[in-house]
Amino acid sequence: MTPRSRKPRVVRMSVELPLWRALTGYRVLTLCYALTIFAVNYHEYAHPLAGAVYMGVLTGWMALTWNRTSAPERCTKRFLTADLAVALAGILVTAAVDTPARIDGGAATLPSIWTGGAVLGLAIKGGWRWAAVGSTLVAVANLAERGSPARDTVHNVLLVWVSSIAIGYIVEVARASERTLARALRIEAATRERERLARDIHDGVLQVLAMVQRRGAALGGEAAELGRMAGEQEIALRTLVAGGLLPPQRSAGEQDGDAEPAGSAQDAPRIPAGPIDVGALLAPHAGADVSFAGPGTPVLLEAAAAAELAAAVGAALDNVRKHAGDGARAWILLEDEPDAVIVSVRDDGPGIPEGRLADAEREGRMGVALSIRGRLRDLGGSAELVSVPGQGTEVELKVPRGNGREQR
Repeated sequence: MTPRSRKPRVVRMSVELPLWRALTGYRVLTLCYALTIFAVNYHEYAHPLAGAVYMGVLTGWMALTWNRTSAPERCTKRFLTADLAVALAGILVTAAVDTPARIDGGAATLPSIWTGGAVLGLAIKGGWRWAAVGSTLVAVANLAERGSPARDTVHNVLLVWVSSIAIGYIVEVARASERTLARALRIEAATRERERLARDIHDGVLQVLAMVQRRGAALGGEAAELGRMAGEQEIALRTLVAGGLLPPQRSAGEQDGDAEPAGSAQDAPRIPAGPIDVGALLAPHAGADVSFAGPGTPVLLEAAAAAELAAAVGAALDNVRKHAGDGARAWILLEDEPDAVIVSVRDDGPGIPEGRLADAEREGRMGVALSIRGRLRDLGGSAELVSVPGQGTEVELKVPRGNGREQR
């Protein structure tokens, strides 16, 4: 007999939860304080038995509702109203239970500072407006209990009023900040997913469309018409990628050697799970025009990160073949650092003109923006591009290791 599957536990985090837990502790501790004060001064009350009845009611109320303030869904408006009513009743009952001399001398009311918990509950639940209403009612009840606005009474009333409203306002600001953060996280997650899809489009669909356009123009006839249509679709798709995934403009200080989509992703080998040797993924790029150098020992990196790094290197080499001109050479250098894997791709081409990167992004040509920088950014790494006109271009790709140095 198979055991019944358990429903996954959902943990909801909120900036309010610590406040609700603190309020629960406050109510319990202040009840103990109020009971202690009443017990110490029991024989000084004019009607101690009546006071004991109220304290028993307050204790029973707390026993039944002590956990109502531990979570916002349990702390309802009806409960908060009843909680405030218990506090107000205790303040007003004090006038009939205590002696005039003790009241004029500033003796504490029966609920004492427990009353603050009722007002704080309103502040956390409803913000500063609810706090203002609750603290105002407490102020009126305290003035009615004293019979005159004594200096210490006014001081205590103002303290409760200002502090509760301040806490209510802080709670409202915290809620607004939490909503803003949640929206930002959702937007960031959606943007990263769109960028990932755009990289696939850049490495696959756009490459095919560009190839069809070139081959069709070369063959002529009906193939030329097909190539023309493929070119139109390529332009439309580039516009969609550029307008929907990235800002329309970037800093002119960034430089770009990329203007066409990369095609290395289609030829990438299948990557097994677990740490793999980055050098084994980069070695196939070596050829007559590409030199590869790396450590004599395997450079291990998690499979997903290694595959993305190899794809970024392939995109950089595609840019060299596309823009460095015939006869240009490229060099790949793999470095194994204690906390990161670094790959440098350098060529001896003419370099990148000033502002070319920003122009390419505005035109929808995203080889550097998505296929290189986007991949490294998703891995928590970086892609630095240095180009000097007439002296070639170098791209340095850096990927941090996830949990220390990967082991075989």
